[in-house]
Amino acid sequence: MGLGMLSLNRLAYSQDYKKVHQDLVIVDGHNDVIYESIFGGKDIGQRLSTGATDLPRLKEGGVDVQVFAVWSDDAKWKTGAFEHANAQIDALEKMIVANAENIALAKSVRDIDAILKAGKIAALIGVEGGNMIEGSIDNLIKLHERGAKYLTLTWNYNVPWASCAAMESGKMDSKAKGLTDHGKAIIRKMNELGMLVDLSHGGEQTFYDAIAVSSKPILVSHSNAYRLCPHFRNLKDEQLEALKKNGGVIGVNFYSGFLDPEYETRLKRMYTRQFGKNADTTLSTWKMYDKLPVDVRYEVDAPMSKLLDHIDYLVKKVGIEHVAVGSDFDGIESAPQGLEDVSKFPLLTKGLLERGYNKADIAKIMGQNFLRILKENEG
Repeated sequence: MGLGMLSLNRLAYSQDYKKVHQDLVIVDGHNDVIYESIFGGKDIGQRLSTGATDLPRLKEGGVDVQVFAVWSDDAKWKTGAFEHANAQIDALEKMIVANAENIALAKSVRDIDAILKAGKIAALIGVEGGNMIEGSIDNLIKLHERGAKYLTLTWNYNVPWASCAAMESGKMDSKAKGLTDHGKAIIRKMNELGMLVDLSHGGEQTFYDAIAVSSKPILVSHSNAYRLCPHFRNLKDEQLEALKKNGGVIGVNFYSGFLDPEYETRLKRMYTRQFGKNADTTLSTWKMYDKLPVDVRYEVDAPMSKLLDHIDYLVKKVGIEHVAVGSDFDGIESAPQGLEDVSKFPLLTKGLLERGYNKADIAKIMGQNFLRILKENEG
C-alpha cells in the first residue's frame, strides 16, 4: 500500500472516531474545577491557561454532562463545612448564570434531557465528603434540594459515622471501621431522596456496609482496579464482584497514580534528575510534579494504555453495563499522556475503538451507565 493510501486511511479513521464521539452522550462523573478555579474567582466561561477545565474546552471535548464536585479538606474545615459546601454551590450557580447560553444546572434526569435538547452542557453537583453534612440528615436534605446528586461518604479522613480508605488501609490510625447506625440511617435517607451513594474514598468495611444497607445501585465515582494498581483508592476484585451484584457503576479515574503503580517512582526519579542534590522527594507528588518543566511532565504521566487496561479489566470483572468515567480532572496533578484536559475526551473514544469496543459499548462507558443509575436512584 502506498503512502498516499495510508494517509487517506488515517484521515478516514480520524474522522470516524470524531464522528462516533460526537454522536455519544458524554458524562464525566467527577471534576474538581469548582475548588480549583471557580471558587477562587477564575472565569471558566473563557479558555484558561491553567487547570484542565473550562467551558470552551468542555465543548471541544464533547462533554455533555459534567458532575462538578463540591469538596472541602476535612482538616481545614472541622467546623463550618456545610456553609463552605453551600458557598461552593453559590459560586457554581453564579458561573452558570453568567454562561446561561452554554450551561444549565440539572437536578434530575429529566432536566438533563431538556438541557441537552437545548444544546447546552448539563451541570450536576456531587458532594465529595460526608464532613460537609456535619452529621446532619437535615443538611443532607438541604444539599440535595440545591441539586446534589451524590454524596461521597468520606474523603481521606474518617467522619464520625463512616471510615475512609486512607484510614482503613493503615495509612492513618483508625479506631473504628465501617458505618455506624447513624451512617446507615444516612444511606437509607439518600435512597429515599434518590441521591446516589458514592463509595470512592470509602474504606472496605464502609463499602460493604453501604452495599448491604442500600436498596439502590451505588456509585464509585472515581476509582480504578486494585489488581492493576494496588492503591487504597482502587477497588479489589471482591469489591468489584459486590458492585456487580448491586447493579452499581464504577467511574474510571484518570489519575496516573491510580492507574500506574510505577508513577510515583518515575516522578521521583525525574524530579531527582532535574534538581539533583536539591531534590526533596519527601514533597507531595503534586508539588514535585508542579515543579517539573512542562515538557518533562509528559514523560512522567501514565501512558493512555494504562487507562484502557483498567477499563478492559473492569469490563471483564463487572460487565460493560457497570463501567463509566470519573476523570477527577483538576483534582489530580497528572493525567494519562494525551488526556491532559477535558478537551481531549475524543481521544479516549479513539482508544476504546482501537481496543475493539463497538459504538454501543462505548456509549455505555462514556455516559449511558452513569445516566442509568441516576435514573434508577431517582425512581
